Amino acid sequence: MAAGINNTAVDAVFAEVEALPRVIASDRTQPEFTQTFADYYNKRVTTFRVQTGRQMLYQHRDLLKAVSQNSGVPAQYLMAFWGLETNFGRYFGSLYIPSALVTLACDSRRSEFFKTQLMATLKIVDEGHMSPDKLVGSWAGAIGHMQFMPTTYLAHAKDGDGDNRADLVGSVADAMTSAGHYLQGIGWQRGFRWGREVKLPAGFDYSLTGSDQWRPLAEWAAMGVRDVFGKTLPAMDASSAILLPAGFEGPAFVVYDNFKIIMKWNRSEFYALSVGRLADRISGAGRLSTPLPDIRLSTAQVTRLQEQLTQLGYNPGKPDGVLGPGTRKATRRFQQDHGLLADGFPHEVVLAELAKVTGDLHTQP
Repeated sequence: MAAGINNTAVDAVFAEVEALPRVIASDRTQPEFTQTFADYYNKRVTTFRVQTGRQMLYQHRDLLKAVSQNSGVPAQYLMAFWGLETNFGRYFGSLYIPSALVTLACDSRRSEFFKTQLMATLKIVDEGHMSPDKLVGSWAGAIGHMQFMPTTYLAHAKDGDGDNRADLVGSVADAMTSAGHYLQGIGWQRGFRWGREVKLPAGFDYSLTGSDQWRPLAEWAAMGVRDVFGKTLPAMDASSAILLPAGFEGPAFVVYDNFKIIMKWNRSEFYALSVGRLADRISGAGRLSTPLPDIRLSTAQVTRLQEQLTQLGYNPGKPDGVLGPGTRKATRRFQQDHGLLADGFPHEVVLAELAKVTGDLHTQP
């Protein structure tokens, strides 16, 4: 109420609020094994999602054409986000969002962030966009077809069906219009794709890969990087990077600035690669050219890797058992310094070398 929210909206939203201990459990839970790119990708870029995405692309063709013309975001990307976020509207989550947000706002780990999301949710009700009974979603408070966080809803939700309301739960038109508006607002480059799978030449310097190393596409082309059909990449100045999400044994991708935009939606390279690939598949592309190796690492192994890299001064970030870009970068630097193939992936030989080096440190007088 001190923030100017009407008492009626506050009372209506809080009438059903209760603490949800399982939300705290979801926020804390880590799987026993870290999810490899193969795990993540194969569960998301599925035959069902490709086929359903194509059906939805046709079913909503007039709406998607209008959204794409206005925002510059091709329709297949909107379908890919929709597919990954809610399986094309099949599952929004089952929790009362205010309860989830109050629970997280009262928890110490990310209290301020979730308090902000709670205030935004109250404003959504106060401004008449949604009624409290429609506020059902994920444990983290995401709303509707495209799983917008409440602050994103307030900043980017748009009316797409002409009823003067932005209903991202009950209206596909509002959801698609809002998604296009959001992507446009955070910098989507009209006329450019996200990236593509590529083939690396023999003798390629893997230490040049990673999301922290961007260079003109023409430089990769000059190094002999080709598309999966063996064709030369365009000799353009477009900023690009090479990613190896499963190490040198798996597929390689060149990614462009729109890849960064996808990561503003969800800060996961695996997610962004899956969105890009699902969009490609929906628009007719084939399966990955290079099979995905399934190299399993436990959370304990990755945590130990991070601790060892920290001990040696490589700064992978806080040991959390997640094989993210910071850990990949630190691993790549360790590989370079010890004469290993520097793809940033913790293969068995890397783990063995780390154990040897850190063990030697412990035995020194």
